Amino acid sequence: MESGNELHNESIVDLALADYEAGRHEAIHDAMVEMHPAEIANLLEALPPAIRKDFWSLLPAEFEGETLTFLHDEARNSILDQMASKDIVAAAEDMAVEDLVEVMESMPDDITDTIMDALDKDHRRRLETVQNYEEDTAGRLMSTDVISVRENVSLGVVLRWLRRHPTLPRHTDALMVITDDSRYLGKLEMADLVTGDPEDWVLDTMQTNAEVVTTKLPAADLARLFERRDLISVAVIDDNEHLMGRITIDDIVDVIRDEADRVVMNSAGLDQEEDLFAPVLPSAKRRGVWLGINMITVFMAAWVIGLFEEVLDKIVALAVLMPIVASMGGIAGSQTLTLTIRGLALDQIHHGNIRWLASKELYVGALNGLVWALIVSMVSFLWFWDQGIASIIGVAMVMNLVAAALSGVAIPIMLVKLGIDPALSGAVILTTVTDIIGFLSFLGLASLFLL
Repeated sequence: MESGNELHNESIVDLALADYEAGRHEAIHDAMVEMHPAEIANLLEALPPAIRKDFWSLLPAEFEGETLTFLHDEARNSILDQMASKDIVAAAEDMAVEDLVEVMESMPDDITDTIMDALDKDHRRRLETVQNYEEDTAGRLMSTDVISVRENVSLGVVLRWLRRHPTLPRHTDALMVITDDSRYLGKLEMADLVTGDPEDWVLDTMQTNAEVVTTKLPAADLARLFERRDLISVAVIDDNEHLMGRITIDDIVDVIRDEADRVVMNSAGLDQEEDLFAPVLPSAKRRGVWLGINMITVFMAAWVIGLFEEVLDKIVALAVLMPIVASMGGIAGSQTLTLTIRGLALDQIHHGNIRWLASKELYVGALNGLVWALIVSMVSFLWFWDQGIASIIGVAMVMNLVAAALSGVAIPIMLVKLGIDPALSGAVILTTVTDIIGFLSFLGLASLFLL
C-alpha cells in the first residue's frame, strides 16, 4: 500500500483492501502513519464494518484522537463501541476542546464522566464552557485555544513572550488584545507584529475595527460572514464583550461541507451522518419512512387519474401523453425550487423582494411553457394526427409550467415559515403539486372538449 501523491492513479481503498486480503498488515500500518487523519477517516468510512475494525486496530494510538474527529457519527460510534474505556480516554486527551465536545455526544455517560475526571482543571473548564452553548452556534464551533495580550505592552515584549512558547495554536494569524478583565479590544495581526517597530505599543498597532461575533451566532450566518468578507479568523465574545475564543477558516470549511452533505442527504430523506455500510435493518427502516411518504403522494396523483377513467378508456392517446405534462412540470418546478432554496440559504430572499422573484419565475415559466407547448403540440399532432389532443396538451403544458414556477417559489418559503427544512420535503411536495396539476389540467381539458 502506498500513500501521498503516488495514489493519484489508483484508489487508496483498492490498494488497502488488496494489502488486507494478502495479509500485508504491516504495509497498511506504515501507509496510515504517512496519511493525514482526515484521509485515514475517509479510508475507514469506505470499508465494511468488520474490515474497518481490523484497520483501526492497526492505527497507532497517537493518531486515534484526531482521526475520530473526522469521522461521521455512525462510523465513529461503530469504532467507539470496540474501544476499551482507557483507550477512549487517551484518545480524548489529544483532541481539541471543540472536537471533543462533538465526540462526547456519541459516548455513554460513564465514559464521558471518566474523560472529565481525566482532564486537567483548565482543560475541563474550557470543555464545560463550550458545552454550555447550543449546537451549530459560534460558541460550539470556537476554539478556546487563543493567545491574548494586553494593549499596554510593546511589540518587542510580545515577540519575546511568544518565543518562549514551543508551539502556537494552529492557524494563528492574529493575537487577541484584551483588558485585565478579559474584555475584547481588538486583534494584533501576526504580520503587523513581525514587521512593526519593536518599540511600538500594541495599543497603537492593533486593529480595533476587526470583525467579531457573539457566541450565539448561528453557524450558517457565521459561514456567510466568512464567505462575504474573506475572513481568515474572527474573535468570539459573549454578551458582556469578554473574549471567549476564536473561529478560523478551517472550522468554516467544515460547516460548509456539513451543510452541503445535509442538503444532499435530506433531499433523499436520509440522515447526513448515515454510514455508507450501516446495518441493513436500520437503513431500511430510515428509508422506509420516506418511501411511505412518497407512496402517499403517488396515490394522490393516481386518485386524480382515476377521476378521468372514462376519458382514458375512450382516448388511449391521453394515457400515452399525460406523463409528458407531469414530467415537464416537475423538472421546471425543481429548477425554481432549487433557486429559491439557494436564495433562502444565502439570505437573499426577504419579504420585500418575494413579489419580484415570483413575477420573474412566473414569466420564465410562461415563456418556457409557450415554447415547449408548441413543440409538444407539433410532435403530438404528427404522432396521433389529432388536432384536439395536440391543442389540449399544449394548453396543459403552459398551465403546469406556470403552476410549477409559482409552486417552486411558494413551497420553500412557506416551509421555512413553518420551521421545516425545504431541502428535506420541498421536492416531494412540489412533485405532488406538479403531478396533480399536470394530470388534472390535461385530462380535465380532454374530458371537456374531446368527449
